Amino acid sequence: MQTFFVVAILVFGFLITFQIAKASEYVAVLRGEEKSRKQSNRVNAFLLLAFLIVGLIGVYYCNVKLKDKILPESASVQGVSIDRMLWITMGLTGVVFFITQILLFWFSYKYQESDNRKPYYFPHNNKLELIWTVIPAISLTVLVTFGLVYWYRITGDAPKDAMIVEVTGKQFGWEFRYPGADKVLGKKYFKNIDEKHENPLGQIWEDTYNHDDVYVAQEMHLVVNRPVKLVIGAKDVIHSVGLPHFRMKMDAVPGTPTTLWFTPRFTTKEMQTKTKNPDFVFELACDQMCGKGHTGMRGVVVVETQEEFDAWMAAKKPQYLVANPQLDPSVKKDSVIAAAITTPH
Repeated sequence: MQTFFVVAILVFGFLITFQIAKASEYVAVLRGEEKSRKQSNRVNAFLLLAFLIVGLIGVYYCNVKLKDKILPESASVQGVSIDRMLWITMGLTGVVFFITQILLFWFSYKYQESDNRKPYYFPHNNKLELIWTVIPAISLTVLVTFGLVYWYRITGDAPKDAMIVEVTGKQFGWEFRYPGADKVLGKKYFKNIDEKHENPLGQIWEDTYNHDDVYVAQEMHLVVNRPVKLVIGAKDVIHSVGLPHFRMKMDAVPGTPTTLWFTPRFTTKEMQTKTKNPDFVFELACDQMCGKGHTGMRGVVVVETQEEFDAWMAAKKPQYLVANPQLDPSVKKDSVIAAAITTPH
């Protein structure tokens, strides 16, 4: 019974609202507001046409002024193909955009309300429906196929000579690990994470592959024209490795490693020359909202020559020795020398 009364109230409410609307329309006609409404429609039609013209000029102006800033030259080999796919997508959708928007606003102007024209109803046309269903379906299938090909290419097997870098996201920064001479990253376990004892990634020191791994925070070094495979993870919440200059992006998920690979085309110094910006740096940004410090979660990517990279790595100490200084031969040697100097003869 209660449901019946609720439905009845809704029905009566609709009928009352409909009658009030009709009564208002009749009163407006009697008061001569019909003429005012038609004039208002005419003004709106002209405004829509003006909006079309001004809007198209604005689109062209923004494209000329901002095209190099919105999509600068890709800094990775794979990014060139991704840019090409993007331009194809922009071309197809751009044609559809211009055709539909011009027709929309032009029709609003051309077919404004008129006492000298009767409306023509066009309810159904099989040929038209077939055209605007099949053509978009084929176009989208082609675009999706391109996307899948490129996606599986950068997430598939990296070349055998690719360098390996482990990228770990945390609130709110980035940590990197490089394999040493053995070219293998050692195992780690999240319960082993111990910042106080120099084990920020939870490396398992019993695994000998960890003994030459190098740990670096906030700055990732890569070699120009050499493929690099990123092994990506996170400590706390979901982050996302965003490399806009290289056209790369991959989620960093706790407990679920993800990978991608690419080949840098330009060094940081070359990009500084290209952009005429001596302070230019490749940015590693978090592309996944991860907390209040999300906007400041930025790292730096340095792309350099193989010689420069080798010199940088040679100056780094394996994290195993940082965490266990008593095992560091150089520390022992320095201690012996210091003891010899301070011991009275």
